[in-house]
Amino acid sequence: MDRSVRFLLIAILAVLGVMLAQPWLQRQFFSATEPRAIEPRGDLAEWERTTIAIFDRVSPSVVQVAGRAGGDAFAGAEPDEQNGSGGAQTGTGFVWDAAGHIVTNAHVVQGATEIAVRLANGDVARAELRGIAPNYDLAVLRVSTSRPLPPPIPVGSSGDLKVGQAAFAIGNPFGLDQSLTTGVISALKRRLPTSAGREISNVIQTDAAINPGNSGGPLLDSAGRLIGVNTAIFSPSGSNAGIGFAVPVDTVNRVVPGLISRGRVPTPGIGIVAAPESLATRLGIEGLVVVRTVPGSPADRAGLRGVDRMSGLVGDVIVSVNGTPVRRLVDLTDELEQAGVGNRLELEVLRGRSTVKVAVEVVDIGGRGP
Repeated sequence: MDRSVRFLLIAILAVLGVMLAQPWLQRQFFSATEPRAIEPRGDLAEWERTTIAIFDRVSPSVVQVAGRAGGDAFAGAEPDEQNGSGGAQTGTGFVWDAAGHIVTNAHVVQGATEIAVRLANGDVARAELRGIAPNYDLAVLRVSTSRPLPPPIPVGSSGDLKVGQAAFAIGNPFGLDQSLTTGVISALKRRLPTSAGREISNVIQTDAAINPGNSGGPLLDSAGRLIGVNTAIFSPSGSNAGIGFAVPVDTVNRVVPGLISRGRVPTPGIGIVAAPESLATRLGIEGLVVVRTVPGSPADRAGLRGVDRMSGLVGDVIVSVNGTPVRRLVDLTDELEQAGVGNRLELEVLRGRSTVKVAVEVVDIGGRGP
């Protein structure tokens, strides 16, 4: 055989040998049998420092709330130990003031006969329901403990929020306490139905992950201020789908003081039963169709007319309140809440082919209707 050919074959065999031996050589000479050296990192990014600062400052004031319906007591158990067991319901709350008041959602504690609160440091304390407002899905608890509570969360404003600004949620999703999620404000002025049959207006929509157990927890801005109370998610599966809702803090700051001082808040109304928006749409009507008035109510005394049950003809249609157009129920309830109980409103009503103006007084209807 030619000498050059033999040399080439030897070279090829040598290369193949090295390739086959490479894994063994790597394990033999490059295995990290000692702890690896720690690589120093640079400074955290500005947004990371902001997020950490918000959590460190606010999370001690966020608590886990557990309620139990019926006569079974907690017997000193940790709230998360009751999660998912007979009759237990859990959620989140946060410190509102130095007097021991905790704000949470109404649906977290509604119907509960026993309520316990677990603080961020692990302490468990019993709590009593101080006031509840199902129309706003808000409730206030008072904690019975001799130890000082963490400081209240600073209150911001929801009136100047912008879509796209950062939002931070702290809560107890699925019983996993002290969980932080981040996102942005996805939309404003949403409407959210409540179990009481009314709608919360100006609701904040966020893509910060909100899951079962987050209800009642704070939604914060990048300054760590309270801008809303997380209340619901939109998800066919029951888990986060990127659409969460929060009661705006301007509503919270108006409702909570009344719950603390009186245990309830007035429900402003004029005493009408309104038709669904879908009916007005089918009839091609722009306004709020009055189905009937409550006997003895301001609307009844002012002469508002409902649907004629015999003929089925539409009666009065409210088209504006104090000059503000009314196209749906939430437009009317917004004006009622802004006016407040004891004040008067001027309604512009479409009656047949004519328009009339009617003055009505706003009263506390106690959740019976608009």
